Amino acid sequence: MTPRIAFIGLGIMGHRMLTNMTAHGGFTLLGGWDPSPAAVARTRAAFPGLAIAETPEAVIADPAADVVYIACPPSAHKVHALAAIAAGKAVFCEKPLGVDLADSREMVAQVEVAGAKNAVNFPFADARAVNAIEAALKSGAVGTVAGVDVRLHFARWPRDWQADAVWLAERAEGGFVREVFSHFAYLTQRLFGPARLVHASVRYPADPALCETHFLARLDCAGVPVSVAGGAGGVGPDRIEYTLWGAEKSYRLWDWNRLKSTTGGAWHDELTEIEDPRQDGYMRMLDNFRAFLAGEPNTMPSFREALSVQELVEAILKQG
Repeated sequence: MTPRIAFIGLGIMGHRMLTNMTAHGGFTLLGGWDPSPAAVARTRAAFPGLAIAETPEAVIADPAADVVYIACPPSAHKVHALAAIAAGKAVFCEKPLGVDLADSREMVAQVEVAGAKNAVNFPFADARAVNAIEAALKSGAVGTVAGVDVRLHFARWPRDWQADAVWLAERAEGGFVREVFSHFAYLTQRLFGPARLVHASVRYPADPALCETHFLARLDCAGVPVSVAGGAGGVGPDRIEYTLWGAEKSYRLWDWNRLKSTTGGAWHDELTEIEDPRQDGYMRMLDNFRAFLAGEPNTMPSFREALSVQELVEAILKQG
């Protein structure tokens, strides 16, 4: 059976998911809601077959929907997720799971008590580059892990393509620690187990409404040291790198889906047979999600796993 999807949030991520599910072809796109008239207008122009509801309650209550995909700002995730669970739907949520830890813990508890299907969109859950790193760790090809470095830098935050999502620039819900580093926090814990925050330092602008501009953190994962540095400002290309340093072989994940390795010489490109790594990543994520919905083997992250990421992220952000 083709999963039937209802959309809460038709902004950047909602539009991207609509595009990717259409390209995938394995989903039926039923309807959606967004409070922004501009987002609704763009959606109607790009996806004329998608029904637009007047309220989120109407989208969630649609008896034809199997899954509610939630792509609104994170402070509203809980109310929509619990409404979807009450309506008997599976829930697919964007990260971060939330910004208020008490709310998120309560949400996870209620979802688990209900036994409802729940998943969070961390594409590293089944990315080829990540799977290659994990296989090398398991085989011993990496050797002893000396440490991990995460390096993030953005010339502008929010990035130009995020300009309409003004909340991403605000301290209450936004910032690149929540929006970007959360993916790498998930990845680190997937590869090495629970991460413990050793130290963090966060720089905020004078305006209390605005999000962080720089941060540093040191994590420990069962003895594996992880150093993290991120910032925004200046000119130049964005930098998104995750480097695993091994005694025998090191790996660098960069630009989300690209992979390099070294055994001591120059970095060597891996996975060069993939024509479009980004699109391949989107399709693999959706294959993984379909397997999850069908009860087949999958690696989709649960709300519980996303909560552990949120707890780490929010602990870092408190160190301003």
